[in-house]
Amino acid sequence: MDKIALFFGPLNGSVHHAAKIVAQEFGEENIDLIPVSQASINDLNKYGKIIFGISTVGKDTWDQEFTNTDWAEFFPVVRDFDFSTKKVALFGLGDHITYAYHFVDSMGLLAKIILKNKGTLIGKTSPEGYNFQDSEALKDGLFLGLPLDEDYEKDLTPERVKAWVAQLKSEF
Repeated sequence: MDKIALFFGPLNGSVHHAAKIVAQEFGEENIDLIPVSQASINDLNKYGKIIFGISTVGKDTWDQEFTNTDWAEFFPVVRDFDFSTKKVALFGLGDHITYAYHFVDSMGLLAKIILKNKGTLIGKTSPEGYNFQDSEALKDGLFLGLPLDEDYEKDLTPERVKAWVAQLKSEF
């Protein structure tokens, strides 16, 4: 198996914790964990298989200049990158109670950028078993990646990651 790049942010939070679970499920020797706060275009160029892990932020944040997030400097690189030779999977963290109307929106907004820039998006998942009101990450009845709620459904994360990684192994 070719190495997979798993870009994640923020560092040392729930996304980082979820990234470690994904890496363990793949086998840590198969994944390079790369914090987005330390990533560059050269890192994107090195890999044909990419996973992005991101936490939920609202559309207003995406439409403004980033200043205080680990994605602040890396997001413009992603926005301008040609993903035409890349397979990309996404996981997004969200709070389905506090942000029921914006559940894992950032994953959906990031997916739109990947697709616009000709990337092959893999790892779509069913919304079955999730409680939320609305999400930018839902298209044609599927999530555009794996939603995780580390605030209220942390106990479901290992099972969800295990099923998703099994799916990704066949799609990568």
